[in-house]
Amino acid sequence: MFKRGFWAFGLAILAAACSPSSHEPQSKLVGKNPVIPAPEKNWFPTLNFSTARGWPKGAMPQAPAGFVVTKFAGGLDHPRWLYQLPDGDILVAESTTEPPPPKSIADRVAIWLQRNSDANGKSANRITLLRDTKGKGVADTRWTFLSGLHQPFGMLLLGDKFYVGDTDGLMRFTYKPGAVTIDSKGRKILALPQGGYNNHWTRNVFANADGTKLYVTVGSGSNVGEHGAANEFHRADILEVNPDGSGLRILASGLRNPNGLGYEPTTHALWTVVNERDMLGNDLTPDYLTHVVDGGFYGWPYSYWGRHVDTRVAPQRPDLVAKAITPDYSLGSHVAPLGLAFYDGTAFPASYRGGAFIGEHGSWNRKPFSGYKVVFVPFKNGEPSGDPQDFLTGFMPADQSGIAYGRPVGVIVAKDSSLLVADDVGNCIWRVAAK
Repeated sequence: MFKRGFWAFGLAILAAACSPSSHEPQSKLVGKNPVIPAPEKNWFPTLNFSTARGWPKGAMPQAPAGFVVTKFAGGLDHPRWLYQLPDGDILVAESTTEPPPPKSIADRVAIWLQRNSDANGKSANRITLLRDTKGKGVADTRWTFLSGLHQPFGMLLLGDKFYVGDTDGLMRFTYKPGAVTIDSKGRKILALPQGGYNNHWTRNVFANADGTKLYVTVGSGSNVGEHGAANEFHRADILEVNPDGSGLRILASGLRNPNGLGYEPTTHALWTVVNERDMLGNDLTPDYLTHVVDGGFYGWPYSYWGRHVDTRVAPQRPDLVAKAITPDYSLGSHVAPLGLAFYDGTAFPASYRGGAFIGEHGSWNRKPFSGYKVVFVPFKNGEPSGDPQDFLTGFMPADQSGIAYGRPVGVIVAKDSSLLVADDVGNCIWRVAAK
């Protein structure tokens, strides 16, 4: 893979005002058969960072008619991911980017922009347990469930073992039913390549149907492999391991940054959402939702959306491009899908049953902005059956001023069939319920 210094990235940031603003209508970029435009060839890429502000007093996201939005929990510290325990308690991973010491001016600029966009600071590195003791849709009690972690993200309870996806490893702890805190010392059962400020640090954890295998998502360490092949070992993959950390193998590869995982309720196939590559223009390349093929290769870094070759990568690998799987469904360019939850509740109208809710964290390199919302993708017979529908919006003002009141990340369906959404800029969790 080709190597390129950070200076080009730094110069591109300083020249953001010169970036192009042409773009295809978003309707052409989504769905099963998106229009794949030619890559833009510009000296400077589009850079369009948002500024994190948090929600003005009294403001909140908006949902479609027939739904009501309330704040389930506030006062959190960069809540990223959600997990529900069997008794209905909600766990939230509070963590953010922890940049390594900068080595260049470009590194310093990148760190500053990341903090400005996400309101980042020192990571809380904890998991908080939230409980609604009165059944009113508000978390009125909370405990520190786990602390001293290293950028925790994914969470999973399997029997009496609780798993956490830290950025540098899969941790396992002993869990007692009903516990509101874990005091026992955990053990790292699988080492993972550590993320930093300029690559993907989130590690989701998921189990197969019978609990005999664990899946761990690991994003790439670069845009298109510019730091060398060795830097990408066990990256851009969904890994599979046994519950004790043994038996490591790659379930699927060529996925630049997979995050959310879920089982489609009709076919029980595993699906994921993926953040694709940057610096090819406003409309390339599509972020996507796709089912996961065991042993499948999805193109990164050699190609995108199937067999569209990325000419920036050297040496080329036509043998791998020939095997690249075209994703099932485009979510649009640079929307940054992270959260994924198939709706298995009963409270929402029938049209939502079995469909997928997706938390789109939002773009930093597209004009106009894209993402910054939760969308719903309807499913029929185990496959997406229509365009993505806006479900929870208002995280960014409609005037495209670049202010971000919030940025959605993790989404889950709660035991009462409501939808919970982690907002890592608003520092809260939103609850969407049917009226």
